[in-house]
Amino acid sequence: MIEHVAYDLRPLLAILCIGAVIAALPVWWALRRADRHTPNARWRALAVFTLFLTFDLVLFGAFTRLTDSGLGCPDWPGCYGHASPMGAQAPIAASQLAMPSGPVTLQKAWIEMIHRYMATAVGAMIVALFVAAWRARPGPRRTGQRVWASLALVWVCVQGAFGALTVSMKLQPSIVTLHLLGGLILLCMLGFLVRSVGLPQAAGRVSPSPPGLSRQLVWVVLGMTWIQVALGAWVSTNYAVLACADFPTCQGVWLPPMDFSQGFEWWRPLGKTADGHNLTLAALTAIHWTHRVGALLLTLAVLALCAHMRRVGLAGRSGWGGLAALLALQLGTGLSNVVLQWPLAAAVVHTGGAAALVMFLTGLLRVTNDQVGAAAPAPVPAERPMAGGGATRLARAEGAS
Repeated sequence: MIEHVAYDLRPLLAILCIGAVIAALPVWWALRRADRHTPNARWRALAVFTLFLTFDLVLFGAFTRLTDSGLGCPDWPGCYGHASPMGAQAPIAASQLAMPSGPVTLQKAWIEMIHRYMATAVGAMIVALFVAAWRARPGPRRTGQRVWASLALVWVCVQGAFGALTVSMKLQPSIVTLHLLGGLILLCMLGFLVRSVGLPQAAGRVSPSPPGLSRQLVWVVLGMTWIQVALGAWVSTNYAVLACADFPTCQGVWLPPMDFSQGFEWWRPLGKTADGHNLTLAALTAIHWTHRVGALLLTLAVLALCAHMRRVGLAGRSGWGGLAALLALQLGTGLSNVVLQWPLAAAVVHTGGAAALVMFLTGLLRVTNDQVGAAAPAPVPAERPMAGGGATRLARAEGAS
């Protein structure tokens, strides 16, 4: 590849304008709803659009990583100092000529820049949500909207910084993993923001078992899911999916040779150890095998939660049915990644399923909180004396009876 700098801010303004143009259509549509609906409906539409586009961004980020396009433009925020690959065709062609199998091609450059445009559009929509939340008239729900809009704005800036580090640090696994987890955290924040606007809630009966038990089970499964997502991100960012190309065994045995200390060394370059040696197959196997064990444990935990939800009526049939369907999707796509040699579609859907599972379980926490409130006994109002000595006459009457 030709020489380049890691950061070149000259195209920043143009990229911000491209992101604003992409975000303009959903923002305009949400504003138009004010002609026929209440401002809360307009706000809700904008929040839902932002959540939807952010979920798409997570999927496209997985597509970018899986097509090895993360360094399609090896500088940030543009592409060889230009706002699009159209203006960088000469340096891209030179880099491809110098390294035909390298990370820089015109196709990969477009994939990477489309990902950056989408990220900029998400940022623009979150800015619009932030401004709308703080300009609106105070109300009972406005505090929650302002809090989540502010947190989302701060977090999307953090995500932008990690996106820059992903490029400048050459896809270092720890940075890419944190970038993916940060995207899921942003999704959860936007999910809470959507709920704070006041979307209709599905009706469901109060659990006959202690509501606190349901909440504890959901917390446990959600925590295990985050751990498993982190392990999956570590598998993907280290390209360890094909370290075990058979199932249910790995390399024909149940316990293949593994090097956990090298595989889970946190701060190291892609494909290398911290001291510069190539990562061994035993290290990649340890990463893959650990993710498999985590998948087995999470499957058992999710099935137990589904059985509990069905027994106590938590979130109705759509609750445990939806959770079981997401589990089946993850198991199917995860198995396809192994036995079908990592097909792109299955790998992207596997990432999307993980994001959906995290959001689904986070939403279940809200349901269990509602159950706790519904199950709590209402406070008994204190007795007030009856006017005109009525309390004294009532006491005498009770004594006479």
